[in-house]
Amino acid sequence: MGENQDFFRPELYTNREQSWLLFNKRVLSEARDRQIPLFERLKFLSITASNLDEFVMVRIGSLADMVNAGYTKKDIAGLSPKEQLVMLSGLVHDFVSLEYSTYSRMLLPQMKENGLIFVEHHEQLTKEQGRYADEYFMENVYPVLTPMAVDSSRPFPLIRNKSLNIGALLDKKAEKAQEGQPEKQGKKAAKKGKDGKEALDFATVQVPSVLPRVVAIPSDGKEENAGLTVILLEEIIERNISRLFLNYDVVCAHPFRITRNADLAIDEDEAEDLLLEIEKQIKKRSWGRALRLEIEEGADKRLVRLLKKELQVEDEDIFRIEGPLDLTFLMKVYGLDGFDHLKSRHYEPQPVPEFMQEGSVFDIIRKKDILLHHPYQTFDPVVDFIRQASRDPDVLAIKQTLYRVSGNSPIIAALAQAAENGKQVSVLVELKARFDEENNIVWARKLEQAGCHVIYGLVGLKTHSKITLVVRREDEGIRRYVHLATGNYNDATAKLYTDVGLMTANEAIGEDATAVFNMLSGYSEPRSWNRLSVAPLWLKDRFLYLINREAKNAREGRPARIVAKMNALCDQDVIAALYAASCDGVKIDLIVRGICCLKVGIPGVSENISVRSIVGNFLEHARIFFFENNGKPEYYCSSADWMPRNLERRVELLFPVEDPDLQEKLRYILDGQMRDNTKAHILQPDGSYEKVDRRGKELFCAQEDFCLQAVRAASRKEEIRDTRRFVPETHAAE
Repeated sequence: MGENQDFFRPELYTNREQSWLLFNKRVLSEARDRQIPLFERLKFLSITASNLDEFVMVRIGSLADMVNAGYTKKDIAGLSPKEQLVMLSGLVHDFVSLEYSTYSRMLLPQMKENGLIFVEHHEQLTKEQGRYADEYFMENVYPVLTPMAVDSSRPFPLIRNKSLNIGALLDKKAEKAQEGQPEKQGKKAAKKGKDGKEALDFATVQVPSVLPRVVAIPSDGKEENAGLTVILLEEIIERNISRLFLNYDVVCAHPFRITRNADLAIDEDEAEDLLLEIEKQIKKRSWGRALRLEIEEGADKRLVRLLKKELQVEDEDIFRIEGPLDLTFLMKVYGLDGFDHLKSRHYEPQPVPEFMQEGSVFDIIRKKDILLHHPYQTFDPVVDFIRQASRDPDVLAIKQTLYRVSGNSPIIAALAQAAENGKQVSVLVELKARFDEENNIVWARKLEQAGCHVIYGLVGLKTHSKITLVVRREDEGIRRYVHLATGNYNDATAKLYTDVGLMTANEAIGEDATAVFNMLSGYSEPRSWNRLSVAPLWLKDRFLYLINREAKNAREGRPARIVAKMNALCDQDVIAALYAASCDGVKIDLIVRGICCLKVGIPGVSENISVRSIVGNFLEHARIFFFENNGKPEYYCSSADWMPRNLERRVELLFPVEDPDLQEKLRYILDGQMRDNTKAHILQPDGSYEKVDRRGKELFCAQEDFCLQAVRAASRKEEIRDTRRFVPETHAAE
């Protein structure tokens, strides 16, 4: 019994940022796994680099802002912002070292063995390759470059966030000796700095992102298995950098890159126009304070000192890289032709059986609730739902929330078409969706121009819920059709992220959906809800009630169990409730892809709790919750993780799945992930994660099994003979 225990003690919690780094380390472990095809491993390494960039820009940036503002409040693990920054500095340096060890010692040699030769430094080029690189530079690169020198009339340039640059120290060339005069009379005295040492000029050139970074060059005939030889663009530029500064001797030249604070500070209460305010803040993102300087290992100390001074970074913010800067280029390597045998088989999302029959989307949904499981099943029914609604003369209104959409969204096109067809279209476009602000502004304006009523989010809150309501006139009267989901209305990421969605004509849910949109557009709160639970006002209390109900059942000797799948777990109230339920005897199995601040195996606290993380070819994104409820199981899905931001500072939805057949599908998903012994990492009492011990066990990968099940369901066949691995084209972090 844990009634008298203090479950809020700092020692019971893991720091959120430290836990995130452990997640990225799990992604890195996929890059180090020799059982995975080589090019898939390159992709995972690229993802870790992209993830780390965002971590520095947002999380480190936020902590730095707190320290600068004098904020000293401790986190749930008892660490102040300053203490967190000190801890994270060491952890990030260690992580980067492991990334480059993976690249240089594991992946680079294996690429060479498989016919992909990387020329790491331009000094290694043969004469023929050198001539080719020089010609390539003059024909393709030189016209694009903009070298920038620093002197009394030209200040230190603004270095854009995440841009790759080459910094150089220059020495003015000696003037040619005048004819008939001794050479020494024609020389110009060297410049001296304040310290009396020779002063060098600084210049920089940005490696153009509009050109391919991976450049194919002629192979060296001496190389075995030299199917393709490549060099990075910055090496070609560095080789030819003297052509950019003809009146100087280039003393040294080294690639460098900075990561800036990109955590937007938006004063919504003072902003007269939220859209204009966000547009203004987006522009500042490229010029935020420098948080990290990456520079080539062995770079000239004078150049490092100059960059450190001008960028105002500390020694602990400097990362000396043994290898190419910015490993996200490996995603481009993945796309090189001729290496399909080093990749896993592409998986094509399967048709949804319910929609393979004749009839409109509305006829099919009216018969029975439908559960969608992406990306194993196609996202097409969701697009068709909006598209058919836009054309159906009986549809009166369409209402939808949009958080992230694709670059060429068919849903946006369908909504615009609906408005042009005279339907009442209301869309909440969340302008504050991080790193999608610019994209969402473009879509919001397009929808307004088409005649849609657009709501630009709510002051102080992000609208993260995923809901669509279609109001249709039918013979029996007005009927409401609703789509609820755990993932975004993004047809592109729907092929990469695992999510579930519910399509229903349930009257009670339809009433709640209407109330949700009335609340979003007019701030009118309903007196009660039929089926949905909404954050930030009611959802957290609902979760706590469900957890405490299991604890009460356990205390009274009734069946009690919790299985919860989510992206992140760091809400202290929820974790404390889980600890208390564990003490009362509730068996709790958590499937948490990313951050998890809960600790397992603490005697008398969390002995009944297990935590596993699935890191696979698809990015686990669904939120599914199971509560035993004394033998009358309840299943829920949600757009919300168990995080304070989701439960207290966002508009989120929790919806029940009540149809027994659909509950069985959710049970299969949860059971499959609990069985997984291929991609699952298990949280240990010491805070580390370990892969499941597979010795003597039959291998089971939940994601592969879900692919096969989707194929079986779509083809309606008993057996699938082809059991090769199914893998998507890419995998990314949210």
